[in-house]
Amino acid sequence: MLQADAPAAAPRIAVVGATGAVGGTLLELIEDRGLPYRQLHLVASARSAGRTIRVDGHDHRVADLAGFDFRSVDVAFFCAGADVSRAWVPVAVAHGALVVDSTSAFRTAPDTPLVVTELDADRLDRRPPGGVIAVPGAAAVPVVRVVRDVERRWGVRRIVVSTYQGASDAGHAGIEELQDGSRTVLQDPQATPVSAVFSPPLAFNVLPGIGDTLEDGSTRQERELTEEIRKVLGLPGLDVTATCVRVPVVGGQGAAVWVECRAAVDRTELVALLRALPGVTVHDSPGAPTPADLGDPDRVHVGRIRVAATASDGFWLWLATDNLRVGGALDAVRIVEELLARGAL
Repeated sequence: MLQADAPAAAPRIAVVGATGAVGGTLLELIEDRGLPYRQLHLVASARSAGRTIRVDGHDHRVADLAGFDFRSVDVAFFCAGADVSRAWVPVAVAHGALVVDSTSAFRTAPDTPLVVTELDADRLDRRPPGGVIAVPGAAAVPVVRVVRDVERRWGVRRIVVSTYQGASDAGHAGIEELQDGSRTVLQDPQATPVSAVFSPPLAFNVLPGIGDTLEDGSTRQERELTEEIRKVLGLPGLDVTATCVRVPVVGGQGAAVWVECRAAVDRTELVALLRALPGVTVHDSPGAPTPADLGDPDRVHVGRIRVAATASDGFWLWLATDNLRVGGALDAVRIVEELLARGAL
């Protein structure tokens, strides 16, 4: 479908995973931010193909990924899960599409740029040789956005991250399972909710791990989070430890972050530094931001800024974000906006 008044140089865009949670948010942002395109193709698996989704005032029929011709697009957003990306991103690249991938499939690949536009937009001056640009995960983006300038000012020796992530990380299926499970338990506290997506069930529960458990006892998501933080910051030897926890809320996420620096940190200077960061809102007052009351969902919200009394080279932060936008759809759209602004598409 053509976009009204699109410039002749606007790209032809495909959204793979258009019917999913991140895909739906991405389509909203394409419309709200006025991302220019000549054509927009919505793509999903066979079970979702044929649906109609309205974007920019036009109905778009969702195409089946198995039969989609990537020669018809210039940019392909992938947000349908890592397995889909591993199988189909090489196909899209081979047919000439530039891929912006929001899954974990290529984030730690050595030749794939992992881009946060607020930090390293200069990496978008040219098309990557491999044809893929990866978006860091929703857990990593808030951390690197607040820590990068801290590292430049005081140096960073160690980061400890504990995340508290809602059901929407697992897409519509995760949201529906939490909602259905919550209704089940409210009607009968002794009932056992369905646990096809989350095991044990997430309703009225807290799950102290996300993803498969690895040989060292960490989970796959915890390992990916540490690797992404190191890669974006350009510090491959940085000491990073993570614990990823699933909590029974539909959307949004929080993170408690301990940062140990190489020099003493002055709290007043730290607050000023955080306030000056693009896309960051500091809540330096009693209380703290929560995912349910973020205000602007496109910003990283920081609170509970505590420099340790016994070790002034370390401090705590609380971060709250909308996980479908920050580290998801919004970052993917901003990458394409930057590529267009720099003439790299």
